[in-house]
Amino acid sequence: MSPAPTALQFARSDTSWLTEWRRTIDWGLMGGAFFLIGIGLLMSLAAGPTAAIRIGYDNEYYFIIRQAVFAAAAAVILVSMSLLDQSWARRVAAVIFFVSLALMIWILVFGYEAKGAQRWIRIGSFSLQPSEMVKPALIVLSGWLLAQREAYPSGPWAVIAFLFYAVTLGLLLLQPDVGQSVLLTAAFVITFFISGLPWRWAAAFAGGGAGLSGLLYALLPHVRARVNSFFNPTQYDTYQIDKAAEAIGRGGLFGVGPGEGLVKASLPDAHTDFIFSVMVEEFGLVAAIVLLAAFSLMVLRGFRAAARLDDGYARASAAGLFSLFGLQAAINIAVNVALIPPKGMTLPFVSYGGSSMIGTALTLGLALALVRGQGTRTRGRYG
Repeated sequence: MSPAPTALQFARSDTSWLTEWRRTIDWGLMGGAFFLIGIGLLMSLAAGPTAAIRIGYDNEYYFIIRQAVFAAAAAVILVSMSLLDQSWARRVAAVIFFVSLALMIWILVFGYEAKGAQRWIRIGSFSLQPSEMVKPALIVLSGWLLAQREAYPSGPWAVIAFLFYAVTLGLLLLQPDVGQSVLLTAAFVITFFISGLPWRWAAAFAGGGAGLSGLLYALLPHVRARVNSFFNPTQYDTYQIDKAAEAIGRGGLFGVGPGEGLVKASLPDAHTDFIFSVMVEEFGLVAAIVLLAAFSLMVLRGFRAAARLDDGYARASAAGLFSLFGLQAAINIAVNVALIPPKGMTLPFVSYGGSSMIGTALTLGLALALVRGQGTRTRGRYG
């Protein structure tokens, strides 16, 4: 006689939404996201107190407490978004896109300026950066619009998607935020490519990108300075990059030990843009390899799940979202190791920052919703 089922077991006939979610969610991707959130909390403990003291906060645990709040909010958003089906993911993304777009317009008039850019809205003691939310929303909305070409070939779907992208790009450049503009453009082009990018569009993107890059170099002094400092480091101030390189070199294989790093006391953005350097200095090359493996495996697993989708909208949108996540991590790490000109971009889930944490949770949450059921599916010996 078989044992009676316990309260924690789910019957195969149970078709409730919670059981369906539990059966279809990609637990590998979900686990990877929570692993990175945990790494972010650990690094906040490492870099937060020094940053708080350097800036002048009375409470040295200021950044640690706030990062814990951001992490909790990100966990809720990640799980909540993953509960959606493909149709609701598109509807929620559309609402987020238009609300974020309206907030970005509002910011240009009423937002406050920090570090030469106008990107944030003050909400009490917190600040919100709507551009972090508009990116994943645009990718999902664009994926859906481009997929409509199959059902309604005569509709101007590609033109509408491009107009949404162009408006968003214009608002980002007006802030100005060149780094996020590059990231959004790359993810949008990948989404477009997966949807079946015509060669004439590819040529237009290439030409337009080259022309815009030259224009930004000519018009924006900070862009020109960063590019010039990358190619001629001896003639420009490269203090942050030099300090980051020193920290990475000092870390060696196993690091100098938790809390023993020096770079966090001298770099103003050590707890945000240069958190990777702090990690390598204190925990060494081994920790860096583990972190790189986590990002790489998540992106590869996400692409594999997206490739299995039959629906064109879900396939293109999921690929774009995983690209957005992976490229942001790649750009941040590349800046830390001086492979590309410096950009103000956070390391997803690891750097301090509420808007970045929420934006990343939204990105992966929507991606998890779109690939539900694919992570537990295999095709042949090699999956």
